[in-house]
Amino acid sequence: LFLATLTYDTLRFEYEDFPETKEPVWILGRKYSVFTEKEEILLDVTSRLWFTYRKNFPAIGGTGPTSDTGWGCMLRCGQMIFAQALVCRHLGRDWRWIKGKRQTDNYFNVLNAFIDKKDSYYSIHQIAQMGVGEGKSIGQWYGPNTVAQVLKKLATFDTWSSLAVHIAMDNTVVMEEIRRLCQSSVPCAGAAACPALESDVLYNGCPEDVGLRGRLTLWKPLVLLIPLRLGLTEINEAYIETLKHCFMMPQSLGVIGGKPNSAHYFIGYVGEELIYLDPHTTQPAVEPGDSGCLPDESFHCQHPPCRMSIAELDPSIAVGFFCNTEADFNDWCQQIKKLSLVRGALPMFELVERQPSHFSNPDVLNLTPDSSDADRLERFFDSEDEDFEILSL
Repeated sequence: LFLATLTYDTLRFEYEDFPETKEPVWILGRKYSVFTEKEEILLDVTSRLWFTYRKNFPAIGGTGPTSDTGWGCMLRCGQMIFAQALVCRHLGRDWRWIKGKRQTDNYFNVLNAFIDKKDSYYSIHQIAQMGVGEGKSIGQWYGPNTVAQVLKKLATFDTWSSLAVHIAMDNTVVMEEIRRLCQSSVPCAGAAACPALESDVLYNGCPEDVGLRGRLTLWKPLVLLIPLRLGLTEINEAYIETLKHCFMMPQSLGVIGGKPNSAHYFIGYVGEELIYLDPHTTQPAVEPGDSGCLPDESFHCQHPPCRMSIAELDPSIAVGFFCNTEADFNDWCQQIKKLSLVRGALPMFELVERQPSHFSNPDVLNLTPDSSDADRLERFFDSEDEDFEILSL
């Protein structure tokens, strides 16, 4: 009894700096009241995987940096938004981390995918080295779009999670592209070579063939990342309502962005303030314990989350969503369509059924699906990373 009381009081005491407001608190698609659900809010925040600067990890590339202090904050934010996708995929949005409680193998599998060593799927080592292909030298600052491109490439090696990662280009989400990506259960060289994937035609043509239909509708869980520029030097106020709505959707993975040279992982909002996890704390790299178990406390932020005014947000961001099933994706599309009807909310991106004709057509054989996307994105965002560049490390 004493322990329970102590925990409750400690949480309540720590929460004094959280605004006492009637406004709801939204955390990644969940709505809370500050007055009646303080502990639940803190538990939800603490349960997110928190990645910060680390020091004394194995040198990147064998001879590179052993710490990411000063340059790795956007890489850490990329890890956090992607870790949230893996948590939803393998543990579910309702899962909670309780200090001292033995976690499941799936939890440690997720955490291990981000540990600071070269053979973890999404380690700082992998992100920094994969970024070289995107024109970023190791130790150079990333913008939100670069980290999204790199994570998409790394996800192809993560067969355990088997995710479909789509990065929406040119402020446009093309539903047909996403369906093709997520339903691609038949291996083939490219969409053009596989008319069989035009699933609508097949459903209409042979509704009785349930086996064929089942095979075609195998849906890979979707991670949708949308890099956006919401203004020139500061965020355009007209986008603020739309941005808030993104945190209200059950599919929300949050937002990566921040202030110039300083990246944050935004997980929600209250009133006119964004709630975020901050990677700017340097912790020692973690080694597995004697039992081979990973000490995990330093991967969970156990104090109230940081807040900042939405108006201070740098206009370059990437918004993330996770759709575990096709129904989740269809529901997300409906919500986005409804959002365009909200008064005073300017759409941050366009949702279309098919690729508009003005888009550049990728190679018909689709042999290099990444390069055309990346090139197009770099041209579109060519000013973005320069704004953030840290010239002297």
